Amino acid sequence: METEAQAVERLLGRRPMGPWAVRLYDSAGEPLVLETSPILEDGTPMPTVFWLVGKSLRQGVARIESAGGIKWVDANIDSEEIADSHERYRLYREKMIPEGYGGVRPYGGVGGTRKGVKCLHAHVAWHLVGGCDPVGLWSLGELERHASKSIP
Repeated sequence: METEAQAVERLLGRRPMGPWAVRLYDSAGEPLVLETSPILEDGTPMPTVFWLVGKSLRQGVARIESAGGIKWVDANIDSEEIADSHERYRLYREKMIPEGYGGVRPYGGVGGTRKGVKCLHAHVAWHLVGGCDPVGLWSLGELERHASKSIP
């Protein structure tokens, strides 16, 4: 029987860097979203703390990205809403850093970016764990819309 760590490694395609925990599972019990530490064991800052690992969802989001999803989001979703999501993500991540930590801190918001969008996967993961992310919400809506078109 596959352990959770083996499932995560299989889904991610590698062992996660640093401490991690499955934050959300899909309906079949497979890991869907990982939460990782913002500081790796060697002190390297890691701006992305939520990782979308569920295979079918990850593939669906990749299709949206490759079809120009990031461009669409940048042109059509209010930049202030995106900036607010980045700030909430940054604050969440900051709370994970141990008090008194004096090393280099991760920067930016979702996916480590300071404005705009660089990765729909990171926004979807953040939205799924309660980040109320407008980009993640739009991405999931697009997946639903495309899925309903393929059902006769």
